[in-house]
Amino acid sequence: MMANQDRASQSHAVERDLRLDLFRGIGLWMIFLDHIPDDFVAWLTLRNYGFSDAAEFFVFISGYLAGYIYGPIIRGGNFLAATKRLLTRVWQMYVAHIMLFLLFTAQIARTVRKFDNPMYEDEFNVHNFLQHPDVLIGQALTLRYKPVDLDVLPLYIALVAASPLILWCLLRRPNWTLASSAVLYVFARWFDWNFASYPPGTTWYFNPFAWQLLFVFAAWCGVGGVAQLQFLIRSRAVLALAVAWILFALLIVMTWHSAFLESLVPKWMIKLIYPIDKTDLDMLRFTHFLALALVVARYFPRKSEILTSKWLRPMVLCGQHSLPLFCFGVFLSFGAHWILVQYSHGVWAQLLVSFGGILIMIALAWFLDRARKVPNLFVDTSEFEAPKAAIEPGKA
Repeated sequence: MMANQDRASQSHAVERDLRLDLFRGIGLWMIFLDHIPDDFVAWLTLRNYGFSDAAEFFVFISGYLAGYIYGPIIRGGNFLAATKRLLTRVWQMYVAHIMLFLLFTAQIARTVRKFDNPMYEDEFNVHNFLQHPDVLIGQALTLRYKPVDLDVLPLYIALVAASPLILWCLLRRPNWTLASSAVLYVFARWFDWNFASYPPGTTWYFNPFAWQLLFVFAAWCGVGGVAQLQFLIRSRAVLALAVAWILFALLIVMTWHSAFLESLVPKWMIKLIYPIDKTDLDMLRFTHFLALALVVARYFPRKSEILTSKWLRPMVLCGQHSLPLFCFGVFLSFGAHWILVQYSHGVWAQLLVSFGGILIMIALAWFLDRARKVPNLFVDTSEFEAPKAAIEPGKA
């Protein structure tokens, strides 16, 4: 009984924000489609209409949830408990990444051998691993070597591993911590700071020293900073600026597909905005995402009735199981690519593998949700250890 009370005293009721689940679910679908090369259905994803894409979705949501959920726990004096939980999450992601790496490379190796097509091992950057697995397995375990499509989980691992320190600083000096994050971002871009990768001379595709800015900003919002931004969110002038920036990004992205539109862009502007660097989180990407987030925050409130709609339920379900769905989506995207290469690349085949893959993800999310609701009938015996010790002879 006392153990239950102690745990209850350390728990914090957190109201779930279904908007975050919704956008994580949408992000998972976009990642799946974007990972299928030459799939016209991928035109439905955000990267074709602006500077940012699903990567910003996930980093921001992860940072916000870290601040929103664990900020009150740390503020209540339970820093070690929060750190333990966060590092447990890091370990879960690390194990998921290693298992995904091993199964993904095995899947590619089997495909290469069965169909005698070395294109796959070169396309997905696993040729060196298949030639020298004794060397590359160590590089993979240290997160230095990563096949194509497996770059994002190491970024989350690094950011969540740093989140206890980030949250500790945010709860004491929130604005100074955010400013320090911005300074680190500038230094990382100026001095080319990044984690080393493999082969030698390469670096992480997602630079943690740069992407931490979005994560820290999101955590700053989660611990209460969003209240300081309400005057900006409610400002019509800021809204107009955000919409103008979103439209500008749309115009620039459309020039990548139209020679006529490209000819309309002044040369000085081309020199100013390019390259739009994803590795170091270019400011064009960061501000584009902030503009989208502002519009969503203004017109899509937390209590919106549409969030409980049965039509959005599949996206919400996927977002509530983001880690397993992401890992499974990597396999699905490779399988979809394999079907298009080996059998047919027609329009109907692209539609089939794209929407079929999404339906499989929804089915897996539904299964995981049902499994989570199965009651746990096992008893925690630690609840009885204290009373037992109290009545043992010689213990009084």
